[in-house]
Amino acid sequence: MRVYVAPCGMGLGHVGRCVPIAQKLKEKGVEILFSTYFEGLEYVEKTGFPFVEAPAIGVKVKPDGTIDFKQTVVNPGPFIASFMIVDQIRAEIEAIQGFSPDVVVSDSRASTLVAAKMLGLPTVCILNQFQVIIPRKRRFLRLSKLADAITLTLIGKIWTSSNNVLIPDFPQPYTISAGNLRIPKAYQKKTQLIGPILPVQPQQLPEKEVLREKLGLDLEKPLIFAPISGPIKERRYLLKLLKEIFRRFPDKYQVVMSMGYPNSSFNPVKYGNFTVYRWVPNRFEYLKACDLVVSRAGHGTLTHSICYGKPMILVPTPSHTEQLNNAQKAVELGTAKIIEQERLTETLLLKQVEQILNNGRLRERADYIRRQVEKYNGLKTTIEKILEVAEKGN
Repeated sequence: MRVYVAPCGMGLGHVGRCVPIAQKLKEKGVEILFSTYFEGLEYVEKTGFPFVEAPAIGVKVKPDGTIDFKQTVVNPGPFIASFMIVDQIRAEIEAIQGFSPDVVVSDSRASTLVAAKMLGLPTVCILNQFQVIIPRKRRFLRLSKLADAITLTLIGKIWTSSNNVLIPDFPQPYTISAGNLRIPKAYQKKTQLIGPILPVQPQQLPEKEVLREKLGLDLEKPLIFAPISGPIKERRYLLKLLKEIFRRFPDKYQVVMSMGYPNSSFNPVKYGNFTVYRWVPNRFEYLKACDLVVSRAGHGTLTHSICYGKPMILVPTPSHTEQLNNAQKAVELGTAKIIEQERLTETLLLKQVEQILNNGRLRERADYIRRQVEKYNGLKTTIEKILEVAEKGN
């Protein structure tokens, strides 16, 4: 059996959940070919899976990581953007034809679904954002509403053209990406909330104290884990800011940061009680060992932290509606606090850390939700659906 896997290449979230799927399929004797771009391509290359590089489509970002809606619309412009989309569909058709898969798996890649549909191949679609919500800036309010209506109609039809639409999120009332999953009733029958695609379940790892000894961490000091992910341009500003803040943090805390560069050295740089890794291959060990997570509000990091019962301090990418919605939902669930990037200072971050660690309510709530959602296994469900669709065909 052959499976063609095409995750969105912006950041590592999409490819990060597709790689464990591919690894499980490979264990079953399935042949895999990846198609992706940008940071996703570097990640796949590191895993050793064969891949093709797809033409890239992205968004414009300001120096502080803010999504620049105006420049994204204006540059490259509607005509060039249309050409880029067509070029991506063409490239996908060529790659799929050359591989001859039994099923095509798209993670948030509309072009892949269109190409597979044109070739008459069965598909599985993975996504946590049914509709791209344009930031509601006053100057662009009318344009935003128009764009939302267009994307919901067109993109919604593309997503649901798939044999199965799998949403790697918790069912209600714990759905993190609910703000970006306003799915019309006509499309709902094809979608399924399956739980996060988690490569390592908490129960597969040793206890917290055992992990801390293994990782060379202090057993007494609270551990703050800061896995900073997302597209390079979106995380660069936050990385610089957090590095400056954590280097001045009180010695009673220990902080471990992952900068999210998968092709980098694993060797850390230490600044007293603050340790910086360019990449942490065993991130789930640190996640289970920590007391608190500080991160962006990407869907993967957020849902993983919930599965491990960890309270969070979230710094969403400015103007990134998906992250803003994710973060707000985590606050509503009682597992997180939000600090807006423009307000992030050492004083405020330290205050939030102390409030969470000294007040057990947020930690108790995080542990309660962990127990409620531990029955969901998105990875297992996804594997079963892919094999089922491949065997049935169109």
